[in-house]
Amino acid sequence: MHMLLNRRVIVTGAGSGIGKAIVKRFLNEGAHVLGVVRKAEQVDEFTDHDEFCYVVGDVNNYSTNEIAVITAIEKWGGLDVMIANAGVWDFFKKLQKMSAKELEDGFSQIMSTNVRAVLMAAHASYPALNESKGALITTGSNACFRPGGGGPLYTASKYALRGVVGQLALDFAPNVRVSGVAPGATDTPISGIDALNQRQKSMNQDRERLESMGQHIPLGRISSPEEHTDLYVTLASENGARYITGTILISDGGLSAGA
Repeated sequence: MHMLLNRRVIVTGAGSGIGKAIVKRFLNEGAHVLGVVRKAEQVDEFTDHDEFCYVVGDVNNYSTNEIAVITAIEKWGGLDVMIANAGVWDFFKKLQKMSAKELEDGFSQIMSTNVRAVLMAAHASYPALNESKGALITTGSNACFRPGGGGPLYTASKYALRGVVGQLALDFAPNVRVSGVAPGATDTPISGIDALNQRQKSMNQDRERLESMGQHIPLGRISSPEEHTDLYVTLASENGARYITGTILISDGGLSAGA
């Protein structure tokens, strides 16, 4: 059964990791999907799919979010779901190991992608979502609820995102549901930020680190991006989450059970 048949969806950060897994799953569930990517070649595997299109741009620019919404409306006549998924990590960079400039620039960059870009996606999509009585979904992290998922910059951004979800749920009610998914350690190429010289790094390059992360998770391993997509489907479906708003659903293999 197609749980998302004809649902009109935008996914930011669609070029890799969890974002790409969402695109693939949503297409299989019958949705129309627009992916926002930095490079067109990131979505080559989807370009022959009749129900997929994409926009190339940077989610840190309001115009990218606006163009994505306009394109979806022009192509499908409206928008039902905005998934603000794009994000960056800080590779556990400790505050005391940063220079003053790294702190200043790093805070600006990580908050821009992990928080400000979500607000811009929400602002750009709200009129269309309000009309369709749709849903805004964010990608959080176990770091929305507990320290240890990154360094202080990443943790600050994810705690802030948790507040954004709650406040927008109040502000957008009753027509637009606002929620999120909080993945735990995931085998994904999420990158870092220029200010910390991490743009060329990716989480899953360091297999030893990933294995170490998995040892601290009750289920005994890190997750694949695909394992989180069930929750996105539920939150995005027309009937699967009709009374859920203002919350972030945790998908962390039991890590938070000991918090």
